[in-house]
Amino acid sequence: MHGRFVHRFSRSEPRESALAYMRGLIAPLQRKNGWTLAEEAGHAGPDRIHRMLNRIEWDADEVLDDVRQYVVDHLGDPNAVLVVDDTGFLKKGTRSAGVQRQYSGTAGRTENCQVGVFLAYATGRGRTLIDRRLYLPTSWTDDRERCRRAGIDDEVGFDTKVAMAKAMVRRAIADRIPFRWVTADAAYGFSKGWRSELERADVFHVMATTRHDTVVTRWAIDHPVHDLFNGLARQKWKRRSCGDGAHGLRIYDWARVEVRPWHRPDRRHWVIARRSVARPQEISYYIAYCPAETTLDDLIRIAGSRWAIEECFQSAKQECGLDHYQVRRYPGWHRHMTLAMAAHACLTVLRARELDAGKAETDPPSSSTSASPRYDG
Repeated sequence: MHGRFVHRFSRSEPRESALAYMRGLIAPLQRKNGWTLAEEAGHAGPDRIHRMLNRIEWDADEVLDDVRQYVVDHLGDPNAVLVVDDTGFLKKGTRSAGVQRQYSGTAGRTENCQVGVFLAYATGRGRTLIDRRLYLPTSWTDDRERCRRAGIDDEVGFDTKVAMAKAMVRRAIADRIPFRWVTADAAYGFSKGWRSELERADVFHVMATTRHDTVVTRWAIDHPVHDLFNGLARQKWKRRSCGDGAHGLRIYDWARVEVRPWHRPDRRHWVIARRSVARPQEISYYIAYCPAETTLDDLIRIAGSRWAIEECFQSAKQECGLDHYQVRRYPGWHRHMTLAMAAHACLTVLRARELDAGKAETDPPSSSTSASPRYDG
C-alpha cells in the first residue's frame, strides 16, 4: 500500500514517517496519538510524526488518488455500490478546523465535534472508504481569519454536506471508478436536485428519503410518498432481509410503487416502502432509478448496502485509528484521514485475499478460468 504513493514525498523522512504512521494505526495500541505512534515506530519523540502531518509539503488528495486506484485494482467491480454518509469526531475546544456544537450521528445528539463526509466503495469482496471531506459550518467560513489560523485557504467556501456528496460522486465518475449504484440515507437522498443530477448522468440509485418527500405520478406532480401505499394489497408486501445487522438478519416488509410513467422505456422509477415487522406503523421510504428489469429483491439489496459505510466507520475507528488524531489544522485532518483510509483499504484487501484463498480450497477444480469484468466507461 505504501509503495503506491511513496513517490508523492520528496524526502525520505516523510516517506518513512507515513509508513510508520500507518503501521502504528493498525497496531494493538489502546490510544493512537503522536506519542504512542512514535514509540511504536521507535522514535525518540512525536516530532517526526507531527512534521509529516502538519508541516512537510505533500498533497493528501494525490495520495488519495493512489489509495483509490489500489482499491479498484484489488476490489474493483462493475456492480459495486457507492455509499455516502457522514460521521462525527468529538472534540474539545474551538480551535480544531470545523469544530462547533452540531449534531453527531456517532453520538446521537448535538456535541462539540467535527463532521466528515465520506464515500465508501462496497462490493461482494469487501468495502472500504475512498473519499473524505471535512464539513465547515458557516461559523467558520464566515470568519476568514479564523479559517487562516486553521490552515483553511481563502478559496475554500461553505458547502453543504449534500454538495460534498455530489462532488465526491462526480469525482468517482470522472476517475472512472467501476460501480453501478449509488445509495445514501435520507439526509442526502431527500435532495431532489441530487437525484435529478444522478438521473441525467444515468447513474442508478436507491436513495432513502422522508415521508414528506413528493414524486410525480399519474395523478399529481407533487404526490406525497407516504400516500402511495395506503390501501396497497397485502400480497404486494414482501417479507425480505436487507442484509446482516448487529443482531442478525434485518427483516422487514417491503413494497414498491412505480412513478414517473412517461420516462424512457428501458428505465424505471420506483418509490419503495420498508415497514417494520414488529411495529407496522414505522415505515421508511426510498426513491429508486434503475434499469427496467430490476427486481424488488435487487432494490432491497442496494438499500441494505447503505449499512456498509457504517461498518467501514466502525472498523476504521476500531482497527485503523480513524478517530484517533490530535491534528487541529484543515490539511492535517485530511492527511490523517487519508493515511487511516489507506490502512483500512490494505486490511480490506488482505481480508478479501484470505477469503478468496479459503474459497479456492473448498471449490471444486475448474477446467477454465475467466477474468472478472472491468468497467471501461
